[in-house]
Amino acid sequence: MQHSSKLPHVGTTIFSIMSALAAKYNAINLSQGFPNFKSDQKLIDLVSKAMNSGYNHYAPMRGNLELREAIAKKIELVYNESYYPETEIVVTAGATQAIFTIISTFVKLGDEVIVFKPAYDSYEPNVELNGGISIPIQLDASNNFKVNWEIVKAKINKRTKMIIINSPHNPSGTIFSKSDMLQLEELTKNTNITVLSDEVYEHMIYDGEKHQSASLFPDLKARSFVVSSFCKTFHNTGWRVGYCCAPKELIDEFLKVHQFNVFCIHHPTQKGIADYMQEPNHYLHLPELYQEKRDLFLSLIKDSRFKFTPSKGSYFQVLDYSEITEEYDVDYAKRLTIENGLASIPMSVFNTNNLDNKILRFCFAKTEDTLKKAADILNKI
Repeated sequence: MQHSSKLPHVGTTIFSIMSALAAKYNAINLSQGFPNFKSDQKLIDLVSKAMNSGYNHYAPMRGNLELREAIAKKIELVYNESYYPETEIVVTAGATQAIFTIISTFVKLGDEVIVFKPAYDSYEPNVELNGGISIPIQLDASNNFKVNWEIVKAKINKRTKMIIINSPHNPSGTIFSKSDMLQLEELTKNTNITVLSDEVYEHMIYDGEKHQSASLFPDLKARSFVVSSFCKTFHNTGWRVGYCCAPKELIDEFLKVHQFNVFCIHHPTQKGIADYMQEPNHYLHLPELYQEKRDLFLSLIKDSRFKFTPSKGSYFQVLDYSEITEEYDVDYAKRLTIENGLASIPMSVFNTNNLDNKILRFCFAKTEDTLKKAADILNKI
């Protein structure tokens, strides 16, 4: 029986490929973005307690109310902005489901969605599945992946339904400035464009910088979904708990799709996280934790042949290997894994037409011991 694929150009993700190679060759895995240290035992105990206390049936479709209230409280504390927990916040199965559902809710056949490349790999297939057209804008690696807003302006037309932004940015580790957000706000003013702001690394921002959330800019906030993730924040990527915030009229539309997509997610985890968030230091101290790891990793490889600009956010550091070899980055990443025992992610897979800038992405959300071993390998090259 013959079936035509809805995603004919999509194969196995690079994350699966590199992690499988790392496992096969017993390499240090700095490819996939997950911490290799334990989550706080207190949080694990709170989730277990929730199970034992009977939180084992359906959560409300929008998410456990205590968790939504804790999210609202966090946003008020960190950004001095407010979302109503009853009507403007939904708990999702990780940020990935939130992103999929937002795009499915608003993008129809022929709608255009602006995506900045290098882009996280789920955005464009989601657009394609819904009959939309991705309009990629390639960011310049030599200019530290800064957005040229004149190019964005030229791409906006009456078919533009959505703009997807991601800050702190995966895979480059860069962040949007206040000026970037103000220009985006100006470009979308008086339009029907929805903004999807992927902010899953909001608590991983360094060197005293402030995260410029879409919620901080009134006109942007009015048209934006802000997406975040507890999986990243609390080092539990397998728990798949995220959330999105938006004005009520956008959330009302989102829920029409969400209810048939997952309806609700794991209830005891929601309750456990709600209880854990009563202590704000559990998320407020994350920048120091990760900056320490970034600084350690970079200090260890400062004399290597790899070139870098320190990551401003996320738990990724990109390294330029152009002084080492002219190999295509996918080939070099595979060889580095097989021959040197260190797995990374080649950046070209996130770029328009697989543009190769001779850059690899490494995850530094690892123990000190792992980072030292990885640095030893990089220094020997």
